[in-house]
Amino acid sequence: MSKLYIVPTPIGNLDDMTFRAIRVLKEADLILAEDTRTSGKLLKHFEITTHMHSHHMHNEHKTVENVIARLKGGETIALISDAGTPAISDPGFLLTRACVENGIEVDCLPGATAFVPALVNSGLPNDKFIFEGFLPDKKGRQTRYLALAEETRTMILYVSPHKLLKTLAEFIQYFGADRPVSVSREISKLHEETIRGTAEEVLKHFEAKPAKGEIVVVVGGKSLK
Repeated sequence: MSKLYIVPTPIGNLDDMTFRAIRVLKEADLILAEDTRTSGKLLKHFEITTHMHSHHMHNEHKTVENVIARLKGGETIALISDAGTPAISDPGFLLTRACVENGIEVDCLPGATAFVPALVNSGLPNDKFIFEGFLPDKKGRQTRYLALAEETRTMILYVSPHKLLKTLAEFIQYFGADRPVSVSREISKLHEETIRGTAEEVLKHFEAKPAKGEIVVVVGGKSLK
């Protein structure tokens, strides 16, 4: 039976690859990869020889129809991104939706994703939280902040290194200087670290020591006290 597998891949440490993920990638008829050069290194490491096709944010609208046709033809296809779980701030949603609409089975494997360890490491309440991913760059950014300023749940955001200082300054502007913030970077990698404090304290830290690498920011919700 044809099936689409959504396969998480390590966000840093290759030891985080699961046995099941390796087996699925080896047995699939085709692997869809966000960047075949990046994924090629992963496949080589685990001795996976399955053929790859490129599937990324710039071509996914054009490739979905062809992938659906191959799945209807009986093929088993695995989707991976450069790191983490596909469709979480990465390509994957359009293809998954198309499979559901066409009655094609979708199986998402559990595995690596950056925001879960960042949330747990933050020490902030995690019984209720919202995942914002990347905030809009310009249009809609202020509107989103005004809404988030009233949010009482813990908030999780993905932030690029060159926008971290700007984002922390915006936290002070919209949430207040004393709002609790946790910044995790390079999760599972050699230089992994988590910096916790108020928005003002964390901003001062990264003004003195600019951040590099992949970053997840966790922000405490508005206090009801």
